[in-house]
This record gives sequence, C-alpha cells and structure tokens, in this order.
Amino acid sequence: MIRELKGWHVAAMFCTGFGIIIAVNLTLAFNAVATFPGLETKNSYVASQKFDANRAAQQALGWTVAATHDNGALRVAITDDAGAPVRTAMIEARVGRATHVADDMTPEFSFDGVAYTAAAPLADGHWQVRLSARAADGTVFAQRIPLRVGG
Repeated sequence: MIRELKGWHVAAMFCTGFGIIIAVNLTLAFNAVATFPGLETKNSYVASQKFDANRAAQQALGWTVAATHDNGALRVAITDDAGAPVRTAMIEARVGRATHVADDMTPEFSFDGVAYTAAAPLADGHWQVRLSARAADGTVFAQRIPLRVGG
C-alpha cells in the first residue's frame, strides 16, 4: 500500500531538517565561544606602534630558541649567533594548548649551564611555549615556540 504525501508530512520534514541545522550551528557557536582563550593584547593599535622597534631590538640579540620535552621535563635552549648558551636576566614561559586554557601552566625554570629546564608533565599532543625573556641590557625577547609531545 502506497501512502499519500500530505502537507503536514512536508512541513514535518522541513522543520526537522532546519531544526537539525540550527541545533548543530548553535552547538558549534557555543563551543567556539566557550573555548576561546581570550585576547593577546588589550589594545592592538597601541601594541602595533612599537612592534617594528621591538622586533628590531629582539633580532639584534641574535638569539635562537628551541624547546623540547622529555620524561616530564621541559627544556628551553637559548643560543646566540655563535651557538653559545645564553643566560638571561629574566625568563618566564606559559605552556599551553592553542585551543583552550584549561591545561595552561607557568613552569619554574632553572639554568643548568646549557639550557633552562623545568618540571612540566605534558600530555601527548601539540603545545605552545609562550616565552618571555629579558637580556642583560634590558631588551625584551618574546617568542611563541610550537612543541610536539609524544608520538
């Protein structure tokens, strides 16, 4: 027996289809807003006024940074143009994931003569090390270093 397609059938299919689309869009929008980590700077215009000068001063230092993680320890090596280790006047870092702030941490670094090390129990995956250091002459060095932990 073939059933007749009536108006209320079409209306129900229409409402169900658009209801699914709207529910998915609302779910995605809610999750996007809820997991957004926030602003990088309070006033981007003011920060942009000093960007070129800060970048030139940072590049003049000639520092190269590499971050590794092994056995629960985070190691940040800073070297100069000659490849010699650099001991900074101040160093701090915020380690976290790019997608949310729930796992963010600020490890306490110690200098071992070659690199800065800190205890950081990181789970496998992609991490970012937002490094901020100050040279002996007061120049601020800031860099974001991608870090892959595990396989």
